[in-house]
Amino acid sequence: MARYYDVHPENPQPRIIGQVADLIRGGGLVAYPTDSCYALGIQLGNQDGLDRIRQIRHLDDRHHFTLICRDFAQLGQFVQISNSVFRSVKASTPGSYTFILPATREVPRRMLHPKKRTVGVRVPRHTVTQALLAELGEPLVSSTLVLPGDDEPMTQGWEIKERLDHQVDAVLDAGDCGMEPTTVIDLSGPEPEILRRGAGDVSRFE
Repeated sequence: MARYYDVHPENPQPRIIGQVADLIRGGGLVAYPTDSCYALGIQLGNQDGLDRIRQIRHLDDRHHFTLICRDFAQLGQFVQISNSVFRSVKASTPGSYTFILPATREVPRRMLHPKKRTVGVRVPRHTVTQALLAELGEPLVSSTLVLPGDDEPMTQGWEIKERLDHQVDAVLDAGDCGMEPTTVIDLSGPEPEILRRGAGDVSRFE
């Protein structure tokens, strides 16, 4: 059964954040809130966790996992950002964007798109997510919590606990955090390609 943590959305309890971070460091898979719906998260390098997320969401090996980073500086350790897109990426973080960019050697091979060698990255605004990232001191490997057969992401912690009780190790519930996923923009080619229109404004990339 998954552990259930009820956390304050604006002043998350340090004790709870510490417990969840320890669980992630120990190989755990958690459902957690972001500024654009809930997500599944694991520690960087957790190969078993990647397989568990793929199983829950029925994903193939072409799926782009996302590195949830604390800030722009941390994001820059894991992807290569060309001069032509640097300003627009920096201006869009933190925010409801996921950027597909060429990965550096810091990113485990199994996380990469098999042909493009790219990875998704983003910096969220959500206070609870930021507290968790600060406690971990490293990015979370993440995937939006949309279950097979569902049209929309999951938005309620209690429902996640109910439906995924035996598939995740913990649910971090900070209340409703919206149901519109991030805008996904592929910046790995010569021109920006909008792969998904979501919560982030796409005007600067069109």
